[in-house]
Amino acid sequence: MIVLHAYVFFYRMKSETAENRELSQAVFGRFFQDMDDSLREQGVGDLSVPKKIKKMAQSFYGHAEAYDKARDQGVEALAIALSRNIYGEESKPCPEAAGLARYILACDEKLKLQSMEDFSKGELNFPEIGPFQAH
Repeated sequence: MIVLHAYVFFYRMKSETAENRELSQAVFGRFFQDMDDSLREQGVGDLSVPKKIKKMAQSFYGHAEAYDKARDQGVEALAIALSRNIYGEESKPCPEAAGLARYILACDEKLKLQSMEDFSKGELNFPEIGPFQAH
């Protein structure tokens, strides 16, 4: 869920000016530094951490690309991408993924209303997840 929320933030930042996208790059760097720190705290050896971070970054970019493409095709396509990447379902969206796809789109709308000043202060407001659960 952390990675998914980061993706939503970075997606929002794509529409910003080059100057404002510097914040996005700083957050991205800090995001992966935090992953690095977490691995080290878990006892992963110094030689293994860079390999694991590289794999995590490749995974993040792969998921982001899949979600970006799916968005262009609609909420069901996004649900299928989420099913594959999060729930391990290959053929059709699971009910949880459909709710999660609706949640991501609601996050987009909520983040559009927030200012760069809010973001630079670390203030991001996401919608409550409850209303998006599958029925």
